[in-house]
Amino acid sequence: MTAGKTILLLVILSLASFPASAQKTKAQLQKEKQQNLEKIKEVEKILGETTARKKNSLGELAAVNQRIRVQENLIQSIKSEISLLDGDIRENNGIIKALQGDLENLKKEYAAMLFAAQKANNGATRLTFLFSAQSFDQFAMRLRYMQQYGERRKLQVEAITSVQEELGYQVKEIEAKRSEKNVLLEQEVAENNNLVNLKKKQNDLVSTLARQEKSLRKDLEDTKKALAALDKKINEIIKEEMERAAREANSKTNTAAVALSSSFEGNKSKFGWPASGFVSQRFGKQNHPVIKGIIIQNDGINIQTKENEKVKSIFEGEVRYIAINPIIGYSIIVGHGEYFTVYSGLKEVYVKKGQKVSTNQEIGQVLSNADGISELRFQLRKNTTALDPQAWLRN
Repeated sequence: MTAGKTILLLVILSLASFPASAQKTKAQLQKEKQQNLEKIKEVEKILGETTARKKNSLGELAAVNQRIRVQENLIQSIKSEISLLDGDIRENNGIIKALQGDLENLKKEYAAMLFAAQKANNGATRLTFLFSAQSFDQFAMRLRYMQQYGERRKLQVEAITSVQEELGYQVKEIEAKRSEKNVLLEQEVAENNNLVNLKKKQNDLVSTLARQEKSLRKDLEDTKKALAALDKKINEIIKEEMERAAREANSKTNTAAVALSSSFEGNKSKFGWPASGFVSQRFGKQNHPVIKGIIIQNDGINIQTKENEKVKSIFEGEVRYIAINPIIGYSIIVGHGEYFTVYSGLKEVYVKKGQKVSTNQEIGQVLSNADGISELRFQLRKNTTALDPQAWLRN
């Protein structure tokens, strides 16, 4: 293979090494892994606070469930990174094999050149070859041929040197990738062991909590009653707002409300979260995590968070109502035109009814119950229709 073909092959192989658009890059996978490690730290902190006051609570189970989900995501990130390295190693092996073939061919070509040069090494032979020319043009042509042949030998040596250098680089590259892969394989084994331990803890928790069914049912009923009272109040306030909007259909106040509604709607999937943590209970109907046959209806989401976490308004608006309940603590209803956000499960409130609030303004502090669970109940409504907050919050 000629030097030109060698270079072309290297270019083709290097282009082939770029990941397809559907495949994540190494940098993306490492970022994803780091994010999962940070999530693990956050969940571990929440889990620690939950178990500090009382062992075997629903809050502990929710934190363990989330910890398992993040652990599985971390393992998948490591597996994807290993798979990417496997692809790189295969490509490196292909390049090394091609380079070795090129090097062998180049050396054979160079050996043939040396043999031809030795045959013509006699100075008299070269002079005879030159001066036996029939014309000056033929003499010049033979002289130029001899010069080009010498240059060709020089280029062949340079091509051999270049391929040898590239081969050495590729060998070092593949050794580094293999070492990196071995480190990742060790990480995968360790994280899989962690996952096994977490799932054992999950099973033990479910078994223990199942024996506390009577107490869990009572807590569930108390919470249902408190939420039903809150929902009734929310609907009353929203109906009052709708009636007021109908009366002021052509007023400046209504025009501002329409503009605020439009702005709120335009920010769908861009809103910041009202608190850090994880979703411990999603929107809509779902099975109770322990009691079989019990279906839970959630008109919002529950965000399990850290003790004394500050709660923020997700968008500008006006505080329409502040309620308090001995079971779920304070609740704040914020109006955003025809949209409403509800923040429940607070032990402190930093705002008052009728106050204007801005985006990301701290409006209260989350309550930690007797089991050590710090959980914000967050709802989002368009008039009286409950919407899934996760579809509106930033992913």
